[in-house]
Amino acid sequence: MSKATTSKVSKASRKKDFHLFLMALPGVAWFIIFKYIPMGGLLLAFKDFKISPDGFLASFMSSEWVGLENFKFLFMTNDAYIITRNTVVYNVIWIALNLVLSVALAIGLNEIHNKKLSKVYQTGMIFPFFLSWVVASYFVFAFLSVDKGVVNKVLKHFGHEPIMWYMEPKYWPFILTIMNMWKGLGYSAVFYLAAICGIDTSYYEAAMIDGATKWEQIKYITLPLLSPVMTTLTLLAVGRIFYADFGLFYNVPRESGALFNATNVIDTYVYRSFRQLGDVGMSSAAGFYQSIIGFILVLASNKIVKKIDPDKALF
Repeated sequence: MSKATTSKVSKASRKKDFHLFLMALPGVAWFIIFKYIPMGGLLLAFKDFKISPDGFLASFMSSEWVGLENFKFLFMTNDAYIITRNTVVYNVIWIALNLVLSVALAIGLNEIHNKKLSKVYQTGMIFPFFLSWVVASYFVFAFLSVDKGVVNKVLKHFGHEPIMWYMEPKYWPFILTIMNMWKGLGYSAVFYLAAICGIDTSYYEAAMIDGATKWEQIKYITLPLLSPVMTTLTLLAVGRIFYADFGLFYNVPRESGALFNATNVIDTYVYRSFRQLGDVGMSSAAGFYQSIIGFILVLASNKIVKKIDPDKALF
């Protein structure tokens, strides 16, 4: 290849890269402004932050360094075990349920041959994802209200005593799980449905010629080819195992103190503590702790996956 030809190819390549860079620039800028720059706020976890009238930087510089005192305060309280247990247990159960149910839902949607009907089902299932938990909490209240709730009216009709739903913690693990699945399942299924649609149909045609049943096609074709997507999404979910859906745990139980044993998680506890005490340092410590644990969990989970099947690991 001549020098002139090489130069032309190089210029065309640079021009193409420049266009791709321009396309990526808004996303890069968004991450820098809203993700990387705020990371400096992690230092607040090690300070006794006091607000100064001269602004944030003056407040930060004048606040005293306290080391790990904010972390001690967070985990030496009587509620430390409860909030950690609730956060982890709920997330572990929901990750497993979401994986199984969303894959099953995606496979079921893919089997609907009427495309218009399939679109109607998809729209109906993804719609709850875009609803605010504030709105959803009123739906739940309409069902569980003690005197006017639909459920208690049905119970009365059959001669049963009404249940004080917002005073009985034993029911709320099930209620919260149902609400979490209702709101997020359709959205998760879309990822798996997109992956299924990308599978070469010749695999299924060959399996049908060989006499494979529908279940055998799912077992030996769909699930193995979906496994990389399933692994990736599960690893990402594991990274947020110490985070809870604040809107779900705060709005749906309607801030009922009688339910805190079943509904109080790290996020709601930090919010209530900040609202009562105004302790920015402790809130920052909680967020920093959640991020570090999530990072460690992703690395550990990825290492396990890499040992089992390197092709399915994130990195």
